Amino acid sequence: MPGLSQRVAIVTGSSSGIGQSIAIHLAQQGANVVINYSRSKDGAEQTLETVRKAGVDGLIVQADVSKVDQARSLVEQAWIKFGKADVLVNNAGYEKRSDFLEVSEEDYDNVLGVNLKGPFFLTQAFAKRLSEANLPGRVINISSVHEDMAFPHFASYCASKGGLRMLMRNLAVELGPMGITVNNIAPGAIATPMNKSLLEDKPKLNALLSQIPLGRLGTPEEVAAMTAYLASEDASYVNGATLLIDGGLTRNYHEQ
Repeated sequence: MPGLSQRVAIVTGSSSGIGQSIAIHLAQQGANVVINYSRSKDGAEQTLETVRKAGVDGLIVQADVSKVDQARSLVEQAWIKFGKADVLVNNAGYEKRSDFLEVSEEDYDNVLGVNLKGPFFLTQAFAKRLSEANLPGRVINISSVHEDMAFPHFASYCASKGGLRMLMRNLAVELGPMGITVNNIAPGAIATPMNKSLLEDKPKLNALLSQIPLGRLGTPEEVAAMTAYLASEDASYVNGATLLIDGGLTRNYHEQ
């Protein structure tokens, strides 16, 4: 029997990259999946097709998680379709490169809106529903090594991920008595479409690989497997933790 049978998982930003891999992997473990996208409907439909091939059901919901009403609607639609949602994966993310002295208010708001405000109010809506039904649950945030590690020219991104780290720790304490665990996964360099320019810039890629003790980039599937672990009963006593998946980069990194 698959390890996540009877579970219902909401995965934000699951039309591509890490989110798509997470949605598919959770489905392969037996979970029904709510597939969220903001812009790429085609990608969401591809995710749904693969989810259904795994023998479970899925639901596509378009929502901009930085908008509170849309975030709350995402949770409600999961309950309407499946009667519950007991796993929330806050995966949707956004970054904008800019020198700190040039960061605009609009860019700051966009980054913090998706990366921190979204998980805040999605988790609130998710936990309220579970509390009303007296059900346990799992919140899994896809954070970044930059919740701890400096990333020059990406100050707003680092601020959002550092905030997500502290939000996770606080909610692990506040929601734990309700049977809701809250944890972060912090990927390092992962081979995704978001990193296309890096993958095509051999000197820059080789410089990064020289700082990763394992000498390679991670894969979305490896992040997905860690997510499935945190969603499973095997992780029932894991709460308030950040799990690094970076090939050792954090322990070896120094700015070039």
